[in-house]
Amino acid sequence: MEVLFGLHPVEEAIRSGARPLESVVVSRERRDERLERLIALCRAAGVSVTTESREQMTKLARTDQHQGILAIVKERAFLSVEDLLKRPAGHEGNRFFLACDGIEDPHNLGALLRTADAAGVDGVILPERRAVGITGTVAKTSAGASEHVRIARVTNLVRALEVMKKNNVWVVGLDERGSPDYMDFDFKTDCVLVLGREGAGLHDLVKKTCDHLLRIPMAGMVSSLNVSVAGAVVMYESVRQRRQPAAPTPHPVKKKLKGLGS
Repeated sequence: MEVLFGLHPVEEAIRSGARPLESVVVSRERRDERLERLIALCRAAGVSVTTESREQMTKLARTDQHQGILAIVKERAFLSVEDLLKRPAGHEGNRFFLACDGIEDPHNLGALLRTADAAGVDGVILPERRAVGITGTVAKTSAGASEHVRIARVTNLVRALEVMKKNNVWVVGLDERGSPDYMDFDFKTDCVLVLGREGAGLHDLVKKTCDHLLRIPMAGMVSSLNVSVAGAVVMYESVRQRRQPAAPTPHPVKKKLKGLGS
């Protein structure tokens, strides 16, 4: 079992129905309209609600940032890369995936998952080792978006990217020494955006696996953006490009026919 804490993560876990909730625990010391609405949502979903002291809840959540509510949930069942590549029913158009190469800060991963959900990303690939998992802090930072995003966890990121390539998905890495600028890349195709570690960037093998390395131009003295900000910038450039209407097909100009009497 896992512990989710915070109003948004618990609410989204209930709404998504992605995994069973064993129970929801609320603080005896907190009573307000927002918490009461969430308790009513639990009861409507058939989820049992119990009360504990704030001190006991802090021990269960291992943090005092629980906002007076936490949920005991079944461990998440992650997808495979092959699962991500299967189109959900009714899904049309080009796909956009996100891959994280060794991100260690749970706040960065949570922010990326929140943006991925907002931008309609089709799936996220996370490595099992040397990277943060989907912790309670990640769920809280994502404002519950981690319960909605399709996530695959893989033992070997390079191998997972190679599977993507074999399925005609372009692998696009973000690197401060890359070329071209991210705005000059055509995202109107199936692609996966790969983001590197905080500070160190992409691993060498991951970088070599990429079909393209893009950069975000920097006008100031700092050479790069925080990884969650950089990822958001590129994800929404992809959204912008995909929402542009296709250029209209020009109609052929009808020439006046010449003949007798003209």
